[in-house]
Amino acid sequence: MSLNRLKETLRPCSNSPSSATATDTAGAALASSSSASSWESPSEAPPSRKPPKSSLSQQLQRLDAQSLSEGFQFRPPKPPFEEEKPAAEDEEESGGVPVTVRLPRDALLSQSASFEARGPYEPLVLSSPGETHVVQVPASINCRLLAHQSDGIRFLYNLYKSNHGGVLGDDMGLGKTIQVIAFLAAVTGKDNEHRADKVYHAVEKGPILIICPTSIIQNWENELSEWGDFSVSVYHGPNRELILEKLKTHGTEILVTSFDTFRIHDKILCEVPWNIVIVDEAHKLKNEKSRLYRACLGIKTRKRFGLTGTIMQNRILELFNLFDWVAPGCLGTWEHFRDFYDEPLKHGQRLSAPERYIHIADERKKHLVAVLRKYLLRRTKEETIGHLMLGKEDNVVFCAMSDLQKRVYKRMLEQPDVQSLINKDLPCSCGSPLTQVECCEKTVPDGIMWSYLHRENPEGCDSCPFCLVLPCLIKLQQISNHLELIKPNPKDDLEKQKKDAELASVIFGADVDLVGGNAQNENFMGLSDVEHCGKMRALEKLLFSWITKGDKILLFSYSVRMLDILEKFLIRKGYCFSRLDGSTPMSLRQSLVDEFNKSPSKQVFLISTRAGGLGLNLVSANRVVIFDPNWNPAQDLQAQDRSFRYGQKRHVTVFRLLAAGSLEELVYSRQIYKQQLSNIAVSGKMEKRYFQGVQDCKEFQGELFGICNLFHDLSDKLFTSEIIEMHEKGGQHFDTQNKPLLQEIDDYVPPTSEILSHDTLNDGATVFENTRKLQDLGIVYAHRNEDIVNMGPGLLGNNCTTSTKEDSADTTLPKTQANNSKRIHRVDVSTEQFKRNEFRHVAHYMGMDCLEFSKWILSASPSKRLEVLESFNKKKKRRQLDY
Repeated sequence: MSLNRLKETLRPCSNSPSSATATDTAGAALASSSSASSWESPSEAPPSRKPPKSSLSQQLQRLDAQSLSEGFQFRPPKPPFEEEKPAAEDEEESGGVPVTVRLPRDALLSQSASFEARGPYEPLVLSSPGETHVVQVPASINCRLLAHQSDGIRFLYNLYKSNHGGVLGDDMGLGKTIQVIAFLAAVTGKDNEHRADKVYHAVEKGPILIICPTSIIQNWENELSEWGDFSVSVYHGPNRELILEKLKTHGTEILVTSFDTFRIHDKILCEVPWNIVIVDEAHKLKNEKSRLYRACLGIKTRKRFGLTGTIMQNRILELFNLFDWVAPGCLGTWEHFRDFYDEPLKHGQRLSAPERYIHIADERKKHLVAVLRKYLLRRTKEETIGHLMLGKEDNVVFCAMSDLQKRVYKRMLEQPDVQSLINKDLPCSCGSPLTQVECCEKTVPDGIMWSYLHRENPEGCDSCPFCLVLPCLIKLQQISNHLELIKPNPKDDLEKQKKDAELASVIFGADVDLVGGNAQNENFMGLSDVEHCGKMRALEKLLFSWITKGDKILLFSYSVRMLDILEKFLIRKGYCFSRLDGSTPMSLRQSLVDEFNKSPSKQVFLISTRAGGLGLNLVSANRVVIFDPNWNPAQDLQAQDRSFRYGQKRHVTVFRLLAAGSLEELVYSRQIYKQQLSNIAVSGKMEKRYFQGVQDCKEFQGELFGICNLFHDLSDKLFTSEIIEMHEKGGQHFDTQNKPLLQEIDDYVPPTSEILSHDTLNDGATVFENTRKLQDLGIVYAHRNEDIVNMGPGLLGNNCTTSTKEDSADTTLPKTQANNSKRIHRVDVSTEQFKRNEFRHVAHYMGMDCLEFSKWILSASPSKRLEVLESFNKKKKRRQLDY
């Protein structure tokens, strides 16, 4: 914003007829702003304020944002020497809509409210009527909040007033950081300059401690400076002693530190009488045996708050550890929680569970949600800012492994190391009544991996042969992704390189020349070739389709070596890309993000999932590819949310690539299992029962759990499809899940007649044609993750207070009506899908895509919409008669 524009903003209202309306609005807004910021009487001196920690340009941008929040709009500054136009001409050039200035600060956009949807410039009162000291969020912050953020602040204050803690469990990207800062501004009296009673409650209650990952310390410091007027110190790195001295002399209101620093220096920090302690990414406290958890238990304050979008990741017992820290004793003892909640919920989700188990699990689920409601506020993007975004579609794509990959994968399963694990429970060959693992096969002297692991202890270890599980799993996952990954790494020690080279020679066998030998290959043409990698073959076609449409893609992988290979592939294809991994300096990461968001030429962003899990806002991308899945579903969801967050202007499509017939199918199935348990325990949602296995139960390992399942040969079956698709009860044919995928790849548009009825959907010729197209693309099958997980309504509503609210119809039904309730829900899901299909067909009938047709509906007259619908129905009836 130029200086002339700033002067025009501050200039009194003009009497010019051409700008009377706009200037009157601006003047009124400025007047209200001025009066709101000067409550003090003339006799009182204004409170001292610190100089802003920003440049002049940043101050002008904030003034721009404040003006937007107060209800008037700016026009972009005219170039110098340009002739001034009347306001009417400007509106004609912009389509009759005044042009608004958009803040370029992506971090603010990702966590703050929409500038167009803010409330009036007034404080948010948190204290109850009649209280002596009014506690309120300053107007300068409140006017920038969305409704769900105001509710979150009230939730935190109610916990604070009750002298206990809780968890703010909003989805990633809903502004948990901003809600906390607004809450802290209220309880520390940062609104004193706006108070009508001119009373400042200056009682020393103690400093505030914020513990967070190292990568987002700078983000906390920036946001505290941007949104509040706090004295902040960072206890990390050098000068820690100086920070402690400052803390003792009450020179610091908020201390920010990292998990690692707090874990090391917990005895020093736990001696401080903290008023409030906030743990960001609080799911780090899931393990009660970790050093971090034990250190956090020593904090001497009852006001403990956790922030996390992934409250439960792997086990229901993680809930106990987190909530027992924020509110000790709220869930009883560990043994009580395990017996009363954990076991019934897990066994009630088993596919063949008796009706009695299902009924008990349903009762315990409601009880757990009612207890958590007092200490947890959980909202999703769909519930809060879904109307501000165009949505997300999470596709799971099962790619066929190449013939070479299949041969290598099978040879790996035949290795003595793996066979010792597969056959561990079989009777021993020596005739003993003991199993092999208990008798002669505990050690594997002829195993390459076992020999390396026990090179200093030929007799084996106490864990044999289970010490081989993790190394063997890693090898199978590497084969599933790219054969180059199992070759020796030059960065490893020579002995390990020798072992890896020997193993690679054995499992490559006669195909060793096809992969360039058993040593790591840096040949550009060889690494960038997609012939021997099933996932890269599918990725090649996906990227070609997206980039020709102008899409921008985020490409995630856990392996840095895999990123190296993908980088060579992108260079060979001529795509312009950026890259960020663990070796990228922290000081350069934000500049890479800004460059990708602003530059139209940047088409692909290669990101390490570990390095890109937190703090990245990449809303310019509308396609996300996760090349390799993680056992923890939260990791993949965090990667998706780098793009699907506030500020995203396009529909986001996610593609998770899995190697069909490999261990990755089991990894994904366990992801589904964990997500379902999380939805049941945290939100009280109804989930379909797919699996026979029960976590941590040897009696019911089913198809998911146990070592034998991990190393089972899945090459001759559709593992996930057989478990999930065949148990689907929504009336959807398997082939219908693939049609959107075909449209994404090659603009395949099915004829209107194909989706007129379920009978037509099941037409054999159509299924055969679509199956053939998928096979040409190297894809075995695909489905949407949201069609599998999170199928039922939740008990934990938006307004999570201490009162119990029955907002789910089927939770009040008696036991005898449970099946009817589920059947009704399935019909609703099927109807919803049918409506979507019909909408898509009408759009195709009009020659438009769905988004374009949606815009047409909003602009068309009612008579025109009715005319199009009648014409479409006539054509539909004619086609049905033909069939």
